[in-house]
Amino acid sequence: MSVGRVAVLGESVRVQGYALAGAVTLVAEDPDEVRSAWRTLATDVVLVVLTPRAAAALGDAVLERTREPLVVAMTT
Repeated sequence: MSVGRVAVLGESVRVQGYALAGAVTLVAEDPDEVRSAWRTLATDVVLVVLTPRAAAALGDAVLERTREPLVVAMTT
């Protein structure tokens, strides 16, 4: 894995705190916003943390990227 940034994608209330740790926060309150943010991820993002709702909105779309970024989903 190359050196890069961490992004956290999902609802504002769940992602805000990650900015304090230096993560790029991508606020998306509904499924359309989630998908839009996903399509426009910066190329230097190597890890994406998804809220449960964001993960559900993306579904199999996370499989479109075969190498990077690594994607993990929060638990409730």
